[in-house]
Amino acid sequence: MNQKAEELGLSNTHFVTPHGLDDSNHYTTAYELALLTDYALNNKTFAKIVNTSNINITINGSSRNISNTNELLGYMEGVDGVKTGFTNGAGRCLVTSCTRNQNQIITVVLGCDTKKQRTSDSMKLIEYAFENYTRINLEEKIHQEFENWKQMNSKRIYINKADKENLELTLKEVKRKVIPIKIGEEEKIHIEINAIYKYEAPLEKGTKIGNIVVKKQDEILEIVDIVSNKSVEKKNVLSYLFEFLHLLGTGECL
Repeated sequence: MNQKAEELGLSNTHFVTPHGLDDSNHYTTAYELALLTDYALNNKTFAKIVNTSNINITINGSSRNISNTNELLGYMEGVDGVKTGFTNGAGRCLVTSCTRNQNQIITVVLGCDTKKQRTSDSMKLIEYAFENYTRINLEEKIHQEFENWKQMNSKRIYINKADKENLELTLKEVKRKVIPIKIGEEEKIHIEINAIYKYEAPLEKGTKIGNIVVKKQDEILEIVDIVSNKSVEKKNVLSYLFEFLHLLGTGECL
């Protein structure tokens, strides 16, 4: 469990036991619980279990019905998980996943005195998120800006002694494809494109030409590298000869 926490970058999480009972060295944070939940929900079996209100199981030939302790499941629109919790140290806790119109949020409430309080606080967080936030397709926005930039700037890139004039450019993967943003703050997203315009042949495929930096005011949201899509070879003797003959044919060298 601690190895997985380290893999997920949960630097403020440490496990002592698998059952989670109170221990001074057993801890996490609300934010890292949300990150862990986001990862766990990618497991289809886990996602199905936490979205199940009740089920009949058979133990030693006897049938038994067990119910989910998540009081929001089946009660609040869009709630599809995840987990309740209680210890004397942690109080009443609830991690909730809610999906509406293909938008999914995860809320975490810790340290409540009662189940009623954790339910009420979770519902307020969920409604606040859906009422005040929207999503931006950042990948689409980045590619649109890149195509516009290419039309105006790709021919400005000069490769000395190259055997061809045009350089084919592409983008590396956009990691944050869709991002949440507070409604009304869409115009705070700014995209800047940086590039180096002079190179020396040969140029290998995948050479970094520049990058695209996406910012929300001073916060950097994403950096995507611009790279060459194909290699560019250096001119050889034959290339110079054909170029010279072409100039003779056009009369440009006279």
